[in-house]
Amino acid sequence: MAKIDDSVKKKVPEFRFKGFTDDWEERKLGEFTTSFSGGTPSAGNSSYYKGDIPFIRSGEINSDKTELFLTEDGLKNSSAKMVSVGDILYALYGATSGEVGISQINGAINQAILAIRPIGGYSSHFIMQWLRLQKQKIIDKYLQGGQGNLSGSIVKNLILNVPNFEEQQRIGSFFKQLDNTIALHQRKLDLLKQQKKGYLQKMFPKNGAKVPELRFAGFADDWEDRKLKDVTERVRSNDGRMDLPTLTMSASSGWLDQKDRFSGDISGKEKKNYTLLKKGELSYNHGNSKLAKYGVVFSLTNYEEALVPRVYHSFKALENTSADFIEYMFSTKLPDRELGKLVSSGARMDGLLNINYDDFMNIHIFTPNYEEQILMSAFFRKLDENIALHQRKLDLLKEQKKGFLQKMFV
Repeated sequence: MAKIDDSVKKKVPEFRFKGFTDDWEERKLGEFTTSFSGGTPSAGNSSYYKGDIPFIRSGEINSDKTELFLTEDGLKNSSAKMVSVGDILYALYGATSGEVGISQINGAINQAILAIRPIGGYSSHFIMQWLRLQKQKIIDKYLQGGQGNLSGSIVKNLILNVPNFEEQQRIGSFFKQLDNTIALHQRKLDLLKQQKKGYLQKMFPKNGAKVPELRFAGFADDWEDRKLKDVTERVRSNDGRMDLPTLTMSASSGWLDQKDRFSGDISGKEKKNYTLLKKGELSYNHGNSKLAKYGVVFSLTNYEEALVPRVYHSFKALENTSADFIEYMFSTKLPDRELGKLVSSGARMDGLLNINYDDFMNIHIFTPNYEEQILMSAFFRKLDENIALHQRKLDLLKEQKKGFLQKMFV
């Protein structure tokens, strides 16, 4: 792949496969494609649904399966239209506006999708990747402020530069292979997350049980019913430092993304509103229902010291208690019953959770002996490190693709 001199950037891309030198041609998308949108059969007619025809909606344009299926009657008695494997599917409406994909199945589309079919001499994968690259520009131009919808006429009039068919195919194949690699890494990541979720369910006791379903060899004793205050103590220190990474009130928690959630810029913040948290100490966000059912407990792992909002309940594990174990325990449903009692008794305020510290410290938890806590913590930390590694690989691939898109199209 060769890099092109700056003087010809306007007519050809910056990066190009060897053997191609001709200028790209400026065309309207509608000049070399045909397109159509679909429709939705009446929801009130049950005979139109639960058939054998996949009914593709805008959130499913990159999927090989659909939630709904139409009957032949549903297809014939509506504006729904059939698409084939390989057709370009472009989302026109709602939150998915501007999303684009290549159909992986034969099925019917609704009115929120525009099917695009290039004529001979033009590559579907090349066009799809160009639309993906242009998504934000198209939205900014035609959906200012997020209002309105895209339309078939808007898409047909989009202007792009295209090379000859052979170069289109080379570019389309290159990005198809890159997309397949990204999808493979995404599946691996999803599998690892599912595995962790399964282990969390099996390695902590279910409500009412004294031992978990899955356990390390050599441990047989019942877990002990304790109050959180029996194994932790409060952290309220604040030495007035302003040069530390700071967790904002609106940020989500979790050790995997602490580098992204803590900011070094805390200008204008009042230091009295923050608690100094040291590595290994814990904090509980009880005031943001968006994070989890009853909030999130996280331990500080990526920094030696950091500041967290004073409204968080910050605490540390006592001797013979693992902070990591406490964190992982709170990522299960084990404490939900106790926290739920607080919520039902009036702890919910203005739609958010506001559980006071004393009530929080009095919730009941189950703990094994320290040695088992350490083994469990190490096991889950290793899992998290593996998840983080795969996430970084996936993020890098996506960034690489983004860079190639910018440099391989005019």
